Amino acid sequence: MRILLYTNYLLVVGLFFSCGERKTPNDTERNEPEAMERPRLTADQIELTKDFSYNEYTLEDQYAYEDTIRVFQWDKIKEQLAIIENFQQDHKRYAVLQNYNNSNGEAPEVANAVTDDHDRLADTLGTQRYQSVPMYAPGHGDVPLIYGRDGSPVELLGDDTTALVTVAGPSFEGRWEVPRKYVKKLDDSVVFNHVVIVDVTNQNIATLERSSEGAWRIRSMNPATSGKHDPPYAMETPLGIFVVQEKKPKMLYTEDGSEVIKGYAPHASRFSNGGYVHGVPTDDPDGEIIEHSPTLGTVPRSHMCVRTATSHAKFIYDWAETLHALVVVIE
Repeated sequence: MRILLYTNYLLVVGLFFSCGERKTPNDTERNEPEAMERPRLTADQIELTKDFSYNEYTLEDQYAYEDTIRVFQWDKIKEQLAIIENFQQDHKRYAVLQNYNNSNGEAPEVANAVTDDHDRLADTLGTQRYQSVPMYAPGHGDVPLIYGRDGSPVELLGDDTTALVTVAGPSFEGRWEVPRKYVKKLDDSVVFNHVVIVDVTNQNIATLERSSEGAWRIRSMNPATSGKHDPPYAMETPLGIFVVQEKKPKMLYTEDGSEVIKGYAPHASRFSNGGYVHGVPTDDPDGEIIEHSPTLGTVPRSHMCVRTATSHAKFIYDWAETLHALVVVIE
């Protein structure tokens, strides 16, 4: 099953003329079109090379788990890298959708809203209203149609100073208008060359880094444990492409259904809503750091987060720069 909808961008490059007399289309010395469509990369064109920067608890491409075989889905990973490469073709203005803990205001109710099994309002695609961003069809800014997830990278289209900003992105199809307060512009120098891939089916995690030559180097291949669907508190890790938005050396968490601090997770990198990539949690706010757990790479058991070995989480924490790296969750 695909987790992302492909966007229909027309990628063009400008027509440049040398200094001096401008040639016309009828000039036999120069007869170029005004613009040409830039070819889109396919998964087959993505080159992967193993070049580990972190090599503890490393998994093979295929490995046994109980009575099954688990894998790193390299074909699917290449598809996601091609989407990321195509999203970054040509010079664009990037931003990220943000509404962590409804910090930018609770999103309005969408058309055809439903109540999910966590007893929260959601759109028909299953994205909850809480911590999400309202997305309107262009020219119809009265009622939003869907919610955009916190952490979703987008391209800014047109004027970004108006009340509603037009965006497009790799995690949803088409163009949408979003209230400007939910859109954080990224620096013009941003290039997404660091990508963390989380596979919720095989419960593994890989990091990849794009070289200056265009090849993607696999920096680590490790077991991971993703979020589980267990209402009313635990949620699965959301599928999609997200920006690493913030980091916490010690992410405190509470007891389910209370405000009491239960423990902490080390080296936490937040990518969407309350979802972090982090090390092994410690059920004691003042306890010592735990390096590894036998539950890593088994079955989903987290509350939306992705846990991995603590030293691997520290590697990601140091390697994936805030607002310059992506987390991609596949199934």
